Amino acid sequence: MIISKTPFRISFFGGGTDYPEYFTKYNGAVLGTAIDKFCYVSVIPFYSKLFDYSIRVAYRQVECVKSLEEIKHAAFRECLRWCGITKDIEINYTAELPAFSGLGTSSSFVVGLLNALYAYQGKSIRPIELAYQAIEIEREILKETVGCQDQTFAAVGGFNVIEFRATDDIVVHRVPLSRERIEEFEAHLLVVFTGILRRASDIAAKQVKRIEINKGLLKRMREMVDEGYDILTGSGDLTKFGLLLDEAWQLKSQLDESVTNDIIKVIYEEGKKAGAIGGKLLGAGGGGFFLFFVPPEKKKTVRERLGLEEIPIKVNAPGTHIIHS
Repeated sequence: MIISKTPFRISFFGGGTDYPEYFTKYNGAVLGTAIDKFCYVSVIPFYSKLFDYSIRVAYRQVECVKSLEEIKHAAFRECLRWCGITKDIEINYTAELPAFSGLGTSSSFVVGLLNALYAYQGKSIRPIELAYQAIEIEREILKETVGCQDQTFAAVGGFNVIEFRATDDIVVHRVPLSRERIEEFEAHLLVVFTGILRRASDIAAKQVKRIEINKGLLKRMREMVDEGYDILTGSGDLTKFGLLLDEAWQLKSQLDESVTNDIIKVIYEEGKKAGAIGGKLLGAGGGGFFLFFVPPEKKKTVRERLGLEEIPIKVNAPGTHIIHS
């Protein structure tokens, strides 16, 4: 049995500039981190001649099919096709957090699936190459409106500034942080679930259509990547990071009316009233998880005020890797 383990991600600044529709014309970059919440893909062979099906894939549903074309789950089907596998295989997908929640889960799945399938074939692929292949599959084959940060964080892991030049030319700059600085930073993070699940690609498609209209906002959001980096790698108070997140959320909310809604607005207002410095909705918008930046001594008050499900997180998680073979 082959098992891959692939992280989800949190993006702090620069989201929206990682779409090729933007960065092939302008300068795109994102500051973010892989987190200690993962998805797992297991792959095992079986002798299909002894069964009435030749491929079995399991996720929220189970599909037992006789041919590749019968698989309803498009990402499973096209990743198998990409790797040239057409029979005698069983694949199981499990995750610590739900899909459509703003943590890059869909791209993590594709990266983890590719990694597991290649390991099953006895091949070793460079992490950044896994990212490039996942981007091509999602954008060109599945025709999803996705950016390029999620696949990269899933593949390479870490706390990074990721610079986007082309869909096959992505530069990863590790953020040099001491263990003490990381712990100080993590102590300020509070991630809660809004209770709303949505398809990020649907919201992203609306934003992509408005890139020329929003290019001024996106330029400022790109500048925040460098400002956030300087705050993190310095030795000063992290309050400035929270204030920058607040500004970033105000800008992001202007990209399209679908980014936020009345529920999300109330969540953010209540969080700030209770002591949060800033925060942002994770992912393209519309729902999913909300990140707050909160002084450690005020976290209890914010938690109680919001009354939402919280997920504890650690940053700087490793990229996709094989944990059993």
